[in-house]
Amino acid sequence: MNNQELKALRQNYKKATFDMSQALENPIEQFKIWLREAVNSSVLEPNAFTLATVDINSLPNARVVLLKEIDYGFVFYTNYLSAKGKEIYENQKAAACFLWLELERQVRVQGVVEKIEEEQSDAYFYSRPLDSQIGAVVSDQSSELSSRKEIEEKFEYYRQNPTLIKRPAHWGGYRIIPETLEFWQGRESRLHDRVKYILQDQFLWVKKMLQP
Repeated sequence: MNNQELKALRQNYKKATFDMSQALENPIEQFKIWLREAVNSSVLEPNAFTLATVDINSLPNARVVLLKEIDYGFVFYTNYLSAKGKEIYENQKAAACFLWLELERQVRVQGVVEKIEEEQSDAYFYSRPLDSQIGAVVSDQSSELSSRKEIEEKFEYYRQNPTLIKRPAHWGGYRIIPETLEFWQGRESRLHDRVKYILQDQFLWVKKMLQP
């Protein structure tokens, strides 16, 4: 594809509107509504989001992970020794972006990341399919791999010895505790609807309408 073809790619969004009168007072409750609508609309991986972190040299890094729980924040699971885990250890600030193109919607989140309780990580780990548990055990995520055969052999060993499978201490959940959330609804002529929530104290959220 050449640059002219790229420049010609565009969509004109017409499916819905979103303004201050539609936005609930609590952004997490508003998020749950939008997530449910994404699920009901058969969006592929509606709980997938881009997680952005920053390393010790202030270099940003982004990757797609899966939302697995919602409480007072957004919970995802990973290897604590992975690149993202090391970056979160060095800088507890992170950003998340959910994109549901089928609904012409996006939600952006900024906040602080904390580890969840070990009991909560245990409960989720042992609820996963056996192969997913093994994957977490055998993968030194983000480390160099000498060959595919190396990890496949480790995987097969645990398949043959399932009683050895335990949640690794370096695998578990993180919670993004939001400080800002922005709800974006695509509109015609790029005049998109944007409602931003800003946390003023522990419980008070302030809503603002933003220019497209």
